[in-house]
Amino acid sequence: MSFILETKSLKKQFGALRAINGIDFKLEKGELRAIIGPNGAGKSTFFNLLTGIIPPSGGDIFFQGQKITGLRPEEVSQKGVARSYQITNIFLNLSAYENVRIAAQSRQKSFDPFRHYSILKEVDRQAKTILDELQISPDPEKLASALSHGEQRRLEIAIGLATQPSLLLLDEPTAGMSPTETDEIIALVKKISKGLTIVIVEHDMKVVMQLAQKISVLYYGEILAEGTPEEIRNNERVLEVYLGHN
Repeated sequence: MSFILETKSLKKQFGALRAINGIDFKLEKGELRAIIGPNGAGKSTFFNLLTGIIPPSGGDIFFQGQKITGLRPEEVSQKGVARSYQITNIFLNLSAYENVRIAAQSRQKSFDPFRHYSILKEVDRQAKTILDELQISPDPEKLASALSHGEQRRLEIAIGLATQPSLLLLDEPTAGMSPTETDEIIALVKKISKGLTIVIVEHDMKVVMQLAQKISVLYYGEILAEGTPEEIRNNERVLEVYLGHN
């Protein structure tokens, strides 16, 4: 079987700290996977390695059969990997439309608005379609800074989608949200998951259990367990080291 994403003996060491300790991870195309674990388990470090934010200390990363170990973040993005962050990563002084349009424009090669009017129109159409799908106001006068926290989180997902990814990594997408906003994000992720591979790091077990087809549990930089939500819910070791702490 071929996997859209695979890591082999992936390691990251910060001085004496082994943040990621030889992870073998396999993700099937079209899968919606959740990664859970207590604080300090290595979840964000793992995402940073996958997206080229930091280089691994050892091991390899493969995306769609190609080795991407050591590539810069922009190179990983161009391969088709998009990511949201725990802390919203948007241009607050631009409108939601401008944020999404810039992301869509980044996928155009040799972009020149003076010579390629048709490309400009296509970028505009893509941006407006994504904003409409995610129910975000396209008002060019409304800055992203004026959006609610929940709207800003949706906008960040929209920016990721605008890069036309094959794999979307969502880091704590419901952090700081009200129960209503959390339910909206759950519905949104379900909606966009059709035809897209998604990995979500999340602390809210309600979100995890409603979304994930499979769960990977990280503990001190290693995969402690993997399985369906039901299997993880009934795993005594997981209950002991993680779920029992909630």
